[in-house]
Amino acid sequence: MSKYEALLQEKLGDTFPKLAALKNEKLNDFLGEYIELCNPDSVYFCDDSDADAEYIRQRSKKLGEEKQLARENVTMHYDGINDQARDKGNTKYMVPAEKLAAMGKLNCIDTNEAKAEVRSIMKDMMVGKKAIAKLFCECPTHSPFSIACAQLTDSCYVAHSEDILYRRGYQHFMDMEDKDDFFRFCHSAGQLDENGCCVNLDKRRIYQDLDNNMVFSMNAQYAGNTVGLKKHSMRLAINKSGQEGWLCEHMFIMSIPNEAKARSTYMVGAFPSACGKTSTAMIPGEKIVGDDIAYFKNINGEFRAANVERGIFGIIKDVNPNDDPVIFRTLQEPKEMIFSNILTGPDNLPYWQGMGVDAPSEGVNFAGEWKEGGKTPISHGNARYTMRMEYLENLDPAWDNKEGVKVQSVLYGGRDSDTTVPCEESCCWEDGIIMKACPLESETTSATIGQEGVRVPQPMANLDFITYPIGDYVKNNIDFGNQFGENCPKVFSTNYFLRTPEGQFCTSKLAKKVWLHWFEGRVYGDYEAYETPTGFIPKYEDLKVLFKELLDEDYCEADYTYQFSFRCDAWVAKLERAKAFFADMAPTLPQSVYDYWDKKIAQFEAVKAKYGAEVKPGEYKGL
Repeated sequence: MSKYEALLQEKLGDTFPKLAALKNEKLNDFLGEYIELCNPDSVYFCDDSDADAEYIRQRSKKLGEEKQLARENVTMHYDGINDQARDKGNTKYMVPAEKLAAMGKLNCIDTNEAKAEVRSIMKDMMVGKKAIAKLFCECPTHSPFSIACAQLTDSCYVAHSEDILYRRGYQHFMDMEDKDDFFRFCHSAGQLDENGCCVNLDKRRIYQDLDNNMVFSMNAQYAGNTVGLKKHSMRLAINKSGQEGWLCEHMFIMSIPNEAKARSTYMVGAFPSACGKTSTAMIPGEKIVGDDIAYFKNINGEFRAANVERGIFGIIKDVNPNDDPVIFRTLQEPKEMIFSNILTGPDNLPYWQGMGVDAPSEGVNFAGEWKEGGKTPISHGNARYTMRMEYLENLDPAWDNKEGVKVQSVLYGGRDSDTTVPCEESCCWEDGIIMKACPLESETTSATIGQEGVRVPQPMANLDFITYPIGDYVKNNIDFGNQFGENCPKVFSTNYFLRTPEGQFCTSKLAKKVWLHWFEGRVYGDYEAYETPTGFIPKYEDLKVLFKELLDEDYCEADYTYQFSFRCDAWVAKLERAKAFFADMAPTLPQSVYDYWDKKIAQFEAVKAKYGAEVKPGEYKGL
């Protein structure tokens, strides 16, 4: 019997029997400790019923956390003007003092210091509020991938968002054998102003207790800081996977159907922000399994992936009928979804930047009353939509498979104007991790930071979420794939942002479909390839056919030659940047990785001496 039973009975009231039925002492202690600390007036404990989900949805509207829009089941949520994105500075990993040095420059805080700060800030933080306690499951329930999760929050918007984005977990908690193995999240928006927005943003904290699989989020409303099962849970899962020998990656999962050959191939992909991740996962004609986070495990000797989420929390800027037709059509439907931080017009409908349709000249947005020509755009650049995967017409039937899907190709996509070719295959798994994933970069534009062409290191497209020493994380990636031997997925790279000497993008946005289908063919040996110092590239005659078949475009051989030339000096510079970054950030990176890079740099210099600074496709014949 939990020492908090009397408190739980008092605070949960009529919903207490649902908690008691689970007979989970650790869950009782978690809820009891933080209900006692945060001191809400009452707590509503949810099971998996639609009735409980509807209670949260209606209460969110009643409290003004969400506003009903003209379309049935569709609501709008506004965050405060200064609470529109992930707070990287105040998102810290709680680590014992003796382990801090090994974490390199990851944003860490001593566990004891953090615990004292958490208790100080969260004391009586929910007074006057009714909290929600709700259970979820990462990945399909009752599967080898499942991770149970418990959320305590005083925000109905947060609980509603999680109900859209994740699988309900009450029955999973009821059935699971290890009742101590689950993630825990405690969130409070804290004191609110007259608009329902957080007041004490100076005390916004998002602390991850890695040793106890727990996250504290306070004085925050933006979903990226508050929805426990999103990136908070991902950070816990990355740490857990590092201890247990599996992988949690910031990747989409998709399938590439090939009707002519009656097959479908599953691919996973990692892209830094603004590098084409969502648009790749949503290419018309392909199928989506998940758009953001994947777990990888060895299931009966197969490299398999599961979609962590049930929904999509997507950036809405530039979602339009031409570039994202499936998502755009879905966003016009009267299905349960939440828009955040975009414009509500006089017609009580949502509008956003890059929508591709005429917007009204006035309305209400994240900054309040809005009129055309004012200081703010119609929607925030990080504005979002929240909806279920089941709404998508291109959803792969295996998206909720308890055994996941068999991965046959892994894709890493960066953003640079002059180095990486549009598509390339690595010679093996280890080479793919060391040469494609670790040196991954995203090149900034002038609109981002005021200077164009700055290469920002983005190893694995996962840097913001790695929760154990980066060097150990790289080694775990290498070891995980190597265990599959010849059955390991192929590793590919792509770059949609290569530019001509005049500064224009080399290909249209649609070209990514061609690169994907070349990857798909390479999995089965359908296409021959030219060897390069960094892998294997397509032959012109194959791409010419694919461009015509898939896009009805004529692909020029001169363009191909420019796009797929190997640039020795650019690659040497890229690897030197990677070496410097990891030397600064990752004290535990194996020396063998540096040796690999040094050997490649020497190879590139030798290639330059023999073939010249730029090597055209097919010219390289080895050293």
